[in-house]
Amino acid sequence: MKRGKRYRELIKLIDRNRLYSLDEATDLLKQTAKAKFDETIDLAARLGVDPRQADQNVRGTVSLPYGTGTSKRVIVFTTGEERIREAQEAGANVVGGEDLVERIQGGWMEFDAAIATPDMMRVISRLGRILGPAGLMPNPRSGTVTENVGGTVREIKAGRIEYRFERSAPIIHVPIGKASFNKEQIKENISTFMSEIIRVKPASARGRYIRSVAVSATMGPGIKLDPQQFM
Repeated sequence: MKRGKRYRELIKLIDRNRLYSLDEATDLLKQTAKAKFDETIDLAARLGVDPRQADQNVRGTVSLPYGTGTSKRVIVFTTGEERIREAQEAGANVVGGEDLVERIQGGWMEFDAAIATPDMMRVISRLGRILGPAGLMPNPRSGTVTENVGGTVREIKAGRIEYRFERSAPIIHVPIGKASFNKEQIKENISTFMSEIIRVKPASARGRYIRSVAVSATMGPGIKLDPQQFM
């Protein structure tokens, strides 16, 4: 793959064979995030588990102390005047029932997260083929099927992220902040996320659990972190 001159210059700053400390990596992130927009800081972690085994699937949510730096558009599937008002007051962008289902079936997809009350699951099951592949289907395991509509909307708006494996490998890829964050904010967000991944380690996992961790800015090269510093 051909890389531009800017990328080739940035990659000279990084030793591709070295595992960096979190402090060193955040310094490098600041040096390599040189685009004209506020780049997203991404983290990718490869785990030593078999995602084909149901008891080794790693999935959940975690609230980052400084959020992701992006305001998420949240929709809520619910009915009833009280719950609709609760969702709206919490900051939901769109709230609806059958009407919202029909709107999405018609092609509207301008949202980043979807929440549903349990009584709506039968109705929104019709959206499985649309929301499922996009990773937007409400799910009890991710906390997006809940009676606590207001609290969940506020958590997602404040920076709660969902993590899960990619389709073909035990790799978790998440946004961890913005290049405009200061070093301590980036470090704390990364540490919080890695602590969560360690907390949910499957009991049946054997051998080295965290195989590799890397961070990068949107337009910058990957920086490998030493996994042992998180254990």
